[in-house]
Amino acid sequence: MTGDFVELLKASGYTWMPQVGAEHVDRETIAHGTTVLAMKYRDGVLVAGDRRATAGNVVMHDRTDKVLDLDRYSVLAIAGVPATAFEMARVLDHSFKYYRRSQLQDLSLEGKLRALSKLLRDNIPMAVQGIGAVAPIFAGYDVQSRTAKIFFYDILGAEFEGVEYAASGSGSPTIRGILHYVHRWGPQRLAAMAEDDAIVLALRLLNSAAEFDSATGGVDIADGLYPVVKLITAEGTTVVASERLGRLYEAHVGGRGV
Repeated sequence: MTGDFVELLKASGYTWMPQVGAEHVDRETIAHGTTVLAMKYRDGVLVAGDRRATAGNVVMHDRTDKVLDLDRYSVLAIAGVPATAFEMARVLDHSFKYYRRSQLQDLSLEGKLRALSKLLRDNIPMAVQGIGAVAPIFAGYDVQSRTAKIFFYDILGAEFEGVEYAASGSGSPTIRGILHYVHRWGPQRLAAMAEDDAIVLALRLLNSAAEFDSATGGVDIADGLYPVVKLITAEGTTVVASERLGRLYEAHVGGRGV
């Protein structure tokens, strides 16, 4: 038993993302999701994503969850085709569970990264056709080294570590610019920020991205619709409740509070 769940799936007849002829696909009907970010703060790493999914210039859905739990200490933030990304998350979730139960220990952070890279490489034919591209962010807490880690990928599976932060999706240029400024010249380094300050910054970043990118959804106060924000620390992954996001938004984002 090797612990490779993907190989087990293939041996059982499962076909990962069957190939589709691009000539038969209307790309304007394929949903895409943006924008996601991850950044370190004092206690770990914060991961956030807006809720909008679009197909061409049409808003398909305003309640998409783009920050997916993989296990207790890691999440996958997705930008790209949700169908592909959701399947990747499901395979990784089952793969990590399979390894834990068969090997009686959690898969290492390095092992999780290799598993995600492998899925992205397997998806290259779909990605280069422009009908299955995913550019995810992986964020996790390494229990062995007791440090938070952020990694981002291109659609071909190349892996890069975001030392302090990472962003992906069509709204990411705005976010990267602001994060560079805040980290370099702000009152404190990102990794020194308190939890509430990090959440407020994430809300401001996604609001700024929505201002300049039509594919990024903003906050809908009337419906109580806020971005998905998750925190990963030594205690595991927690979801920031909408009520808390609402209070911080009203106090520091919606108005001119500082």
